[in-house]
Amino acid sequence: MKVSFEHLFNVVAFLVAYHQNKQLIGEKGLLPCKLYLQNVKKYFKGKINLDALSYAPTIIWFLDWSDMDSNLDYLSLLGLATSAFVLVTGCANMVLMAFLWVLYISLVNVGQIWYSFGWESQLLETGFLGIFLCPLWTLSRLPRHTPPSRIVIWGFRWLIFRIMLGAGLIKIRGDRCWRELTCMDYHYETQPVPNPIAYFMHRSPWWFHQFETLVNHFIELVVPFFLFLGRRMCIVQGLLQILFQVLLIISGNLSFLNWLTMVPSIACFDDVSLGFLFSSRRGGVKERVAQMQLQGASGERLPLGCYIRKVVNISFGLLIAYLSIPVVLNLLNSRQVMNTSFNPLRIVNTYGAFGSITKERTEVILQGTSSLDPNDPAAVWEEYDFKCKPGDLKRRPCFITPYHYRLDWLMWFAAFQTYEQNEWIIHLAGKLLAQEEETLSLMATNPFAGQAPPRWIRGEHFKYKFSQPGGKHASEGRWWIRKRIGPYFPPINLQGLKKFYEDRSWPYPLRN
Repeated sequence: MKVSFEHLFNVVAFLVAYHQNKQLIGEKGLLPCKLYLQNVKKYFKGKINLDALSYAPTIIWFLDWSDMDSNLDYLSLLGLATSAFVLVTGCANMVLMAFLWVLYISLVNVGQIWYSFGWESQLLETGFLGIFLCPLWTLSRLPRHTPPSRIVIWGFRWLIFRIMLGAGLIKIRGDRCWRELTCMDYHYETQPVPNPIAYFMHRSPWWFHQFETLVNHFIELVVPFFLFLGRRMCIVQGLLQILFQVLLIISGNLSFLNWLTMVPSIACFDDVSLGFLFSSRRGGVKERVAQMQLQGASGERLPLGCYIRKVVNISFGLLIAYLSIPVVLNLLNSRQVMNTSFNPLRIVNTYGAFGSITKERTEVILQGTSSLDPNDPAAVWEEYDFKCKPGDLKRRPCFITPYHYRLDWLMWFAAFQTYEQNEWIIHLAGKLLAQEEETLSLMATNPFAGQAPPRWIRGEHFKYKFSQPGGKHASEGRWWIRKRIGPYFPPINLQGLKKFYEDRSWPYPLRN
């Protein structure tokens, strides 16, 4: 069950990759992965050696780079098809699970900032643990002689312990609003991609927001230790963590992060507590498991493969313990870092979320004009809307979890940084000036559709706030109100970007 549930998010992850990778890291992507790999290769003296492979482990090193878009599509489609097979049939083995893990780590390690989020490492670690839950070859849904190892089960429990405790500690050590119980006064409005429920949750009374913060601290800082207090408390830990993740799913669009966090929580339950999910009919799963257990208790001679598997599981446990040393030291460190891996294969990682909370929401709004002079007061500037991030004041906040729009998420970070820190946003503007179809597929609207491309594009910086439910702006259909802060980047045209593109070896966009 745990493996099937995990593959729901593998399907989502590979689907997102198939829909968005070409536009983000393809031949004409905002940050081309071919250029990234060339720079890595150049750094390591022009060779694809062990150092280069260790720095960026990906099978793309060994593929033909002349058509990188096809490489990215093939990896995504292979992963999507394999994940869908496991999800639908409920059948998996170590070979399939390892294959999926190699495919996804190959994409993550060329994804650059688009794949820099904590849930990527979490999916990889969960997938690596899942390899050892499965039999080596057989695709039987109930294979003989391969019950889940307690070592692997505790590997999953160790994962949920680190995820939650890391998230709790980074909050307590980070923004003072977590200690003052005021962070939830801001979170719903300023989170990366709010949903409609967040609009109403933001208006909860102050005492409710304080209660939410206390519950958050209890779930993240206290409940993880229930794992070590016996069977019943371990089950309570699993229940509380799953309920907590459901609440987070309801109140925000955090990709598949919260969905994925439920997977290791399932390891907190034993066969007895999960028995109600399976049929008791004759010949059903329960009866077959009982028969296997009787055969095992009768002293039936085990095949050689079972002993080899025990050695593999012990080796796996020792590997996890060794790789956990820097992770534990990080948890104990007052300068804790979150969402970091201390090994290139991301087998054991650090986690955390919202160590600091932004108190005001700012947005970068891209605008284009056909005017010859961008400084002409009469110039008409048309706005581009993104798929999900706030823009149009009257557009209802989206609800997309567990799906994820990577560009929208990075636009949230860019809004409280500068365009010099996010050069890809100028690359995006250039592609919009050229009306490149692939890039436009990342946008919700193109105000110049069916017209000549814009001559100029600029970035404007706004402060956004939720409107008051039932208030004046809400009665006019506005979910948001905004106030202009100033320019984010000045008006730019395609000709003026030529040297900018050349200096970065980016392909110069051609007008469609």
